Amino acid sequence: MMNLDQLLDFNEKFVDSKGYEAYTTDKFPNKRMVIFTCMDTRLVELLPKALNIRNGDVKMVKNAGAIIRKPFDSIMKSLLVAIYSLKAEEVVVIGHHGCGMSNVDTEALQQTMLDRGITEETLHTLEHSGINLHKEFHGFEKIEDSVTQSVGIIRNHPLLPNEIKVHGLVIDPETGKLDVVTRED
Repeated sequence: MMNLDQLLDFNEKFVDSKGYEAYTTDKFPNKRMVIFTCMDTRLVELLPKALNIRNGDVKMVKNAGAIIRKPFDSIMKSLLVAIYSLKAEEVVVIGHHGCGMSNVDTEALQQTMLDRGITEETLHTLEHSGINLHKEFHGFEKIEDSVTQSVGIIRNHPLLPNEIKVHGLVIDPETGKLDVVTRED
Protein backbone atom coordinates (compact mmCIF):
# COMPACT_ATOMS: atom_id res chain seq x y z
CA MET A 1 0.00 0.00 0.00
CA MET A 2 1.28 3.49 -0.82
CA ASN A 3 1.96 5.98 1.98
CA LEU A 4 -0.93 8.18 0.82
CA ASP A 5 -3.31 5.22 0.89
CA GLN A 6 -2.21 4.43 4.45
CA LEU A 7 -2.82 8.03 5.49
CA LEU A 8 -6.25 8.10 3.88
CA ASP A 9 -7.21 4.74 5.41
CA PHE A 10 -6.21 5.95 8.88
CA ASN A 11 -8.02 9.26 8.32
CA GLU A 12 -11.27 7.54 7.47
CA LYS A 13 -11.12 5.56 10.73
CA PHE A 14 -10.10 8.70 12.67
CA VAL A 15 -13.12 10.64 11.40
CA ASP A 16 -15.53 7.72 11.82
CA SER A 17 -14.45 7.27 15.45
CA LYS A 18 -14.69 11.04 16.07
CA GLY A 19 -11.01 11.20 17.03
CA TYR A 20 -11.02 14.87 16.08
CA GLU A 21 -13.20 15.82 19.07
CA ALA A 22 -10.15 15.88 21.38
CA TYR A 23 -8.61 18.62 19.20
CA THR A 24 -11.57 20.96 18.82
CA THR A 25 -10.56 24.63 19.09
CA ASP A 26 -11.00 27.84 17.15
CA LYS A 27 -8.64 29.62 14.76
CA PHE A 28 -7.22 32.06 17.34
CA PRO A 29 -4.10 30.97 19.24
CA ASN A 30 -4.78 30.65 22.99
CA LYS A 31 -1.29 31.91 23.83
CA ARG A 32 -1.52 34.76 21.29
CA MET A 33 1.74 33.58 19.76
CA VAL A 34 3.05 32.54 16.38
CA ILE A 35 6.09 30.26 16.19
CA PHE A 36 8.26 30.12 13.10
CA THR A 37 10.48 27.06 13.06
CA CYS A 38 12.11 24.42 10.87
CA MET A 39 10.23 21.58 9.17
CA ASP A 40 12.67 19.02 10.66
CA THR A 41 10.93 15.74 11.49
CA ARG A 42 12.59 15.61 14.92
CA LEU A 43 10.65 18.71 15.95
CA VAL A 44 7.14 17.57 15.00
CA GLU A 45 6.33 16.25 18.47
CA LEU A 46 9.40 17.34 20.46
CA LEU A 47 8.97 21.10 20.00
CA PRO A 48 5.36 21.28 21.27
CA LYS A 49 6.20 18.98 24.19
CA ALA A 50 9.33 20.99 25.09
CA LEU A 51 7.26 24.20 25.10
CA ASN A 52 4.09 22.80 26.70
CA ILE A 53 2.10 23.69 23.59
CA ARG A 54 -1.17 21.97 22.89
CA ASN A 55 -3.54 22.05 19.94
CA GLY A 56 -4.95 25.56 19.62
CA ASP A 57 -2.23 27.28 21.67
CA VAL A 58 -0.12 28.83 18.88
CA LYS A 59 0.08 29.37 15.16
CA MET A 60 2.96 27.34 13.73
CA VAL A 61 4.74 28.31 10.51
CA LYS A 62 7.55 26.14 9.12
CA ASN A 63 10.08 26.01 6.32
CA ALA A 64 13.50 24.49 5.68
CA GLY A 65 15.86 25.97 8.28
CA ALA A 66 13.48 28.57 9.77
CA ILE A 67 15.03 31.01 7.32
CA ILE A 68 13.55 34.32 6.19
CA ARG A 69 15.59 36.09 3.54
CA LYS A 70 13.10 38.49 1.99
CA PRO A 71 10.74 40.79 3.90
CA PHE A 72 7.79 39.94 1.67
CA ASP A 73 8.20 36.19 1.28
CA SER A 74 5.42 33.74 2.15
CA ILE A 75 6.70 33.21 5.68
CA MET A 76 6.57 36.91 6.52
CA LYS A 77 3.10 37.15 4.99
CA SER A 78 1.97 34.25 7.20
CA LEU A 79 3.39 35.95 10.31
CA LEU A 80 1.62 39.21 9.46
CA VAL A 81 -1.69 37.41 8.89
CA ALA A 82 -1.26 35.69 12.27
CA ILE A 83 -0.73 39.12 13.86
CA TYR A 84 -3.40 41.14 12.07
CA SER A 85 -6.13 38.57 11.52
CA LEU A 86 -5.56 35.89 14.15
CA LYS A 87 -4.65 37.95 17.24
CA ALA A 88 -1.02 36.85 17.67
CA GLU A 89 0.88 39.28 19.90
CA GLU A 90 4.28 37.63 19.98
CA VAL A 91 6.56 35.96 17.42
CA VAL A 92 9.14 33.32 18.29
CA VAL A 93 11.70 32.11 15.75
CA ILE A 94 13.11 28.71 16.71
CA GLY A 95 16.05 27.20 14.87
CA HIS A 96 17.74 23.96 15.87
CA HIS A 97 21.15 22.39 16.13
CA GLY A 98 22.06 19.88 13.42
CA CYS A 99 19.79 21.50 10.85
CA GLY A 100 19.88 20.15 7.29
CA MET A 101 20.19 23.74 6.01
CA SER A 102 23.48 24.14 7.85
CA ASN A 103 26.37 24.34 5.41
CA VAL A 104 24.32 23.24 2.40
CA ASP A 105 26.52 22.22 -0.52
CA THR A 106 24.59 23.92 -3.30
CA GLU A 107 26.79 22.37 -6.00
CA ALA A 108 25.95 18.87 -4.74
CA LEU A 109 22.27 19.82 -4.47
CA GLN A 110 22.25 21.04 -8.05
CA GLN A 111 23.95 17.82 -9.18
CA THR A 112 21.28 15.80 -7.37
CA MET A 113 18.64 17.78 -9.25
CA LEU A 114 20.33 16.85 -12.53
CA ASP A 115 20.64 13.22 -11.46
CA ARG A 116 16.88 13.14 -10.72
CA GLY A 117 15.89 14.42 -14.15
CA ILE A 118 16.01 18.21 -14.03
CA THR A 119 17.66 19.29 -17.27
CA GLU A 120 20.63 21.60 -17.72
CA GLU A 121 18.34 23.66 -19.95
CA THR A 122 15.92 24.19 -17.05
CA LEU A 123 18.77 25.28 -14.76
CA HIS A 124 20.07 27.70 -17.41
CA THR A 125 16.58 29.10 -17.98
CA LEU A 126 16.24 29.75 -14.26
CA GLU A 127 19.67 31.36 -14.12
CA HIS A 128 18.89 33.64 -17.07
CA SER A 129 15.57 34.54 -15.42
CA GLY A 130 17.45 35.97 -12.46
CA ILE A 131 17.09 32.98 -10.13
CA ASN A 132 20.37 32.11 -8.48
CA LEU A 133 19.99 28.57 -7.14
CA HIS A 134 23.11 28.89 -5.02
CA LYS A 135 21.70 31.96 -3.30
CA GLU A 136 18.19 30.48 -3.01
CA PHE A 137 19.34 27.20 -1.43
CA HIS A 138 22.30 28.49 0.57
CA GLY A 139 21.75 27.70 4.23
CA PHE A 140 23.86 29.02 7.06
CA GLU A 141 27.01 28.25 9.01
CA LYS A 142 25.85 29.05 12.56
CA ILE A 143 22.24 28.51 13.62
CA GLU A 144 22.41 31.45 16.02
CA ASP A 145 23.36 33.78 13.16
CA SER A 146 20.50 32.45 11.04
CA VAL A 147 17.98 32.94 13.85
CA THR A 148 19.31 36.47 14.42
CA GLN A 149 18.92 37.25 10.71
CA SER A 150 15.32 36.00 10.59
CA VAL A 151 14.44 37.85 13.79
CA GLY A 152 15.99 41.03 12.36
CA ILE A 153 13.89 40.86 9.21
CA ILE A 154 10.74 40.42 11.29
CA ARG A 155 11.57 43.12 13.84
CA ASN A 156 12.43 45.65 11.14
CA HIS A 157 9.49 44.90 8.88
CA PRO A 158 7.62 48.07 7.92
CA LEU A 159 4.25 46.39 8.56
CA LEU A 160 5.07 44.97 12.02
CA PRO A 161 3.19 46.79 14.79
CA ASN A 162 5.47 48.32 17.43
CA GLU A 163 3.94 46.36 20.32
CA ILE A 164 4.74 42.94 18.81
CA LYS A 165 7.62 41.23 20.59
CA VAL A 166 9.94 39.06 18.48
CA HIS A 167 12.25 36.49 20.07
CA GLY A 168 14.85 34.05 18.75
CA LEU A 169 15.61 30.63 20.23
CA VAL A 170 17.56 27.51 19.36
CA ILE A 171 16.37 24.04 20.36
CA ASP A 172 18.49 20.92 20.75
CA PRO A 173 16.64 18.21 18.75
CA GLU A 174 18.15 15.52 20.97
CA THR A 175 17.02 16.89 24.36
CA GLY A 176 14.49 19.65 23.69
CA LYS A 177 16.65 22.17 25.58
CA LEU A 178 16.04 25.75 24.47
CA ASP A 179 18.61 28.52 24.41
CA VAL A 180 17.67 32.17 23.99
CA VAL A 181 19.49 33.91 21.13
CA THR A 182 17.60 37.20 21.39
CA ARG A 183 14.51 38.41 23.21
CA GLU A 184 12.43 41.54 23.57
CA ASP A 185 10.97 42.41 26.95
